[in-house]
Amino acid sequence: MAHPIVSQLMQSEDPVIGWMALNRLVDTPIRLVEYNQARQAMVESPRVRILLAILDAPDGLPNHPYFKWSGGHWILAMLAETGYPPGDQRLIPLRDQQLDWLFSKNHAKNIRMINGRVRRCASQEGNALWSQLELGLADERSDQLAERLMEWQWDDGGWNCDRNPDARISSFMESLIPMRALALYAKKTGSLDARKAVERAAEIFLSRRMFRRKKDGTVMDQSFLSLHFPCYWHYDILFGLKVMAEADLIQDPRCQEALEILESYMSPSGGFRTESRYYRTTRPQLSGYSPVDWGPTSKRLINPFVTIDAHWVLRRAKRLVNFQPI
Repeated sequence: MAHPIVSQLMQSEDPVIGWMALNRLVDTPIRLVEYNQARQAMVESPRVRILLAILDAPDGLPNHPYFKWSGGHWILAMLAETGYPPGDQRLIPLRDQQLDWLFSKNHAKNIRMINGRVRRCASQEGNALWSQLELGLADERSDQLAERLMEWQWDDGGWNCDRNPDARISSFMESLIPMRALALYAKKTGSLDARKAVERAAEIFLSRRMFRRKKDGTVMDQSFLSLHFPCYWHYDILFGLKVMAEADLIQDPRCQEALEILESYMSPSGGFRTESRYYRTTRPQLSGYSPVDWGPTSKRLINPFVTIDAHWVLRRAKRLVNFQPI
């Protein structure tokens, strides 16, 4: 039986929250008319309209596509994160702007080979590939992104943009999103090479139990144990576990400690809170601005987006299967 909070989320006044809960947390059959109504409400919601306002700029698409967090690169990522229905041709200008940047000569200058390892912020290509696949916008250039990611993968399975010649360990921040993208690419294309790359990348996280150092078992970064939405390119255990679940690796026993910590964060109501965030909703001219607010950052109020993600992960890990309401 699903937790009662699922019904609350489905009945949210925000159509995006209702749509996400419907798609991710409901197992029972949904009438087609209800599904279509929820889908249409999501597409026409105030939150989505604000995100898509970038398409109506009088002088064309503003800013660099990677401008944090209001550039087209991030708008596509957030639409994908919320389950925006695929195939919307209005998004093609955003996709093309993103790809023009990633395949430009200027961008190529940031791809360096140092001491036999490609130094690259691969989360950029990873987010582009993942969002294009999710949003039904992929073309032959998406295949090229996947090929680049596999070509740039380090010996230990991940990616890193550290230009220190002695750097030899992949970055959590730069490895999770490429892994996520290649996992989806492998599912959609059947690529065995991509799947092998995913399994290699997973070891970066699993060998560290999702948040601990190998050498002494200490916590790598305390922020990893906080919950956030969106994470953008940052890492926390919820985002890490979410990607493991998407890659069908959540049953690996090395996820268990992180799952137990996540489960311990659930409030009596079934909700999850986030006490910090990586964006602000003021000063849009500066980097770090989000055109929409992604829910409460509070010690008291639950965050619906974090709650949906956490419930989905715990269900995929079969940790909420035997829930019985009080």
